[in-house]
Amino acid sequence: MAAIGKVETGGARAVDLRLYGLLDVGVCGGDGDALARMAAEAVAGGCTLLQYREKDIPDARAALVRIRAILAAVGGRAPVLVNDRVDLALAAGADGVHLGQGDLHPSDARRLMGAGAIIGLTLKTGAQADELYRLPVDYACIGGVFATTSKDNPDPPVGLDGFGRIAFRARLARGQGLPLGAIAGITAENTSPVIAAGADGVAVITALFGQRSEEVPVRQRARDLRGRIDAALEARGPVR
Repeated sequence: MAAIGKVETGGARAVDLRLYGLLDVGVCGGDGDALARMAAEAVAGGCTLLQYREKDIPDARAALVRIRAILAAVGGRAPVLVNDRVDLALAAGADGVHLGQGDLHPSDARRLMGAGAIIGLTLKTGAQADELYRLPVDYACIGGVFATTSKDNPDPPVGLDGFGRIAFRARLARGQGLPLGAIAGITAENTSPVIAAGADGVAVITALFGQRSEEVPVRQRARDLRGRIDAALEARGPVR
């Protein structure tokens, strides 16, 4: 681990956060074949990054089977990360891991996973953003921005203003090159305001995977979200 005060760089891979799909078992269900199909459809519709998320894992072996099925279905067309669990990410051969503030320290995750892995981090406060100068992460997601039913979150939403303040401090700590995403309660309707507030992309669960696929196919939802995101990024221009 690097000494305090020393900047640790992230991995060797650039991260495209524009449309970050979270395959949450609580929302999507635990059928590995269905998760794999959703993942493939999301990527075909323009999803740029995926995450397998299972907050409470009673059966690590079953989770590993599901992660491997997702990786096989995606076939390298987009990176696949695992939420929280470095051990499962390593065992499955995933592209990286997303960590919360109470998970393994990013420096330890980097040491275990190597320079080529993608490591992401959730930020909830400006003080956490200030610490980015010494953390070996490749992106950060700020939130929750809005209220959500997909996760039991004891902290109140930060809102668009709160997101902007935290993003400002994150970019002061690490510069403009660190991609910053918005998470929690993101919908097709509020995607553009979130991008305007400074997000480089959005992390979504329900907006992408929460509806019945026979009603609105995942590929169509991904295509719609990606179009809104790209248009909002073009309208905003670079963050200064």
